[in-house]
Parts: sequence; C-alpha cells; structure tokens
Amino acid sequence: MKFTIEHCGDAYESDFAQGIDLSSVLGLPGKELKAWWADDVDISPVVNGDWIGSVEKGAPVNFFNIKFNPHGNGSHTETYGHISKEKESVHNYLKKYHFVSWVVSLAPEKAKNGDSIITLEALKKSLTKWHGIEALIIKTGDYKDGHDFSGSNATYFEPELLAFIRDRGVEHVLVDLPSVDREEDEGKLLAHHAFWNYPEDPRDGCTISELLQVPSQTKDGLYLLNLQVASFANDASPCRPVIYPLTKVGF
Repeated sequence: MKFTIEHCGDAYESDFAQGIDLSSVLGLPGKELKAWWADDVDISPVVNGDWIGSVEKGAPVNFFNIKFNPHGNGSHTETYGHISKEKESVHNYLKKYHFVSWVVSLAPEKAKNGDSIITLEALKKSLTKWHGIEALIIKTGDYKDGHDFSGSNATYFEPELLAFIRDRGVEHVLVDLPSVDREEDEGKLLAHHAFWNYPEDPRDGCTISELLQVPSQTKDGLYLLNLQVASFANDASPCRPVIYPLTKVGF
C-alpha cells in the first residue's frame, strides 16, 4: 500500500510494505537489549491456588504477568518526566505519532578522558539541512541481540549536540544507546536537560527514545517515523518505532 504526504510544501511518497522496525525484542532471554543492571524481562503465568494460567499446564488460555523496567529493558520512549519530580507521563505528552525524520550514522570518537562519545562536530559534518526535520534517529553501532550495556560506560553524546538539535526544532531524538548521557555522571544528565530545556522552559511534547536496535542495512536519509508507544502512565514506556523511506515527488 503506497502513500503520499505533503510536508513543508513538498510531496513525498513511500510504501507501507517498506516499514523498518527499530525496536528490540522483549521477553526472549539472551536476545534482549539491556542496561542499568536490569533483570531479564519476566513473563510467567498467573498462579491462583491450583490454577496455573498456561495452556501447557492445563488452562484453557495463556494468562501471563509481565515484569520489566522500561528504562533498562529494550526500546523505550521518555518525556522530561524522567528528570522531574512530577514524573510527567509519556502517555499524556505524546499526542502526535507520525514525524518526518532523518536517520544519520555517527561514529563514536575517543574523548580526552578516554570515553567514547558522539560529537556535535560529527553531526554538523553529516547533516547540514534541517528544515522540516521533526525527529532525528542516530545510529552509532551495530548492537546484536542480547547486548548488555550495564557497567560498560557506553558511548554517549556531547550535551552540546542535544542543545543544537533542540535549537533546530527537532522534537524527538531516537538513539541505539542506553542513554544520551554518560552511564555515571554524578546525576547531572546534561544532555537530557539540554534537549528538554529543563527546568528553564520544558519542552512538553518532546521525547527521547533509547535502546533502539537499528538494522545494519538501514540507510541514512529521510523517513516517515511512526512512533508507537504503549499507554503506560509513566515517564517512560516501551516503544516500537517504525520508519518508511521517503522519496520526493512532484504533484
């Protein structure tokens, strides 16, 4: 099924059959992307006396509980409630679900302190036209099923990079890392604060998505993003970003 959209005076077309899923799987031990020392996702049948909610155990249906941490288990989307006392819910603040987006691959660089970072300069060299870009998807590596970032001091972003894309009107940033900030940064979370402009003037409708799993064959360029987020009343929730390559056309 093909579709056409108009954005900022230009027309683009794509095909819903060409969707690329950027989310990591939950509930498959050994295949989940993890961080922050989170336990594996636990999916287990409800037990009520002698009754076990599993067809395998004799029940007529499968009736399972799921226990996980949205920040540490798999792809998730968060609002500035992640860093505020009010813990604003992503369910209340994400009210639009389709965005013209750009996928950009940025290679980590070694900082003076030995850390692996993504720099603003690298972004500026890779992407020069920002008009109409609502969401930025940043691919930094090829992280396989089962990758656990816990305790690895994973690659992170210069806060200046997040401030830069904020000032260019980008509303949503999606990354394949556990955080835009350093794993241990004394609680500063400078990149989070910069992107959300918090606490000075919080950007209510803007989100950060982390722990994506971007397929290696995904090319840099323009896409339509469908950001699917589970309706949890929480600062973060599991997400399934799906992108569709856009081609510019004339009316």
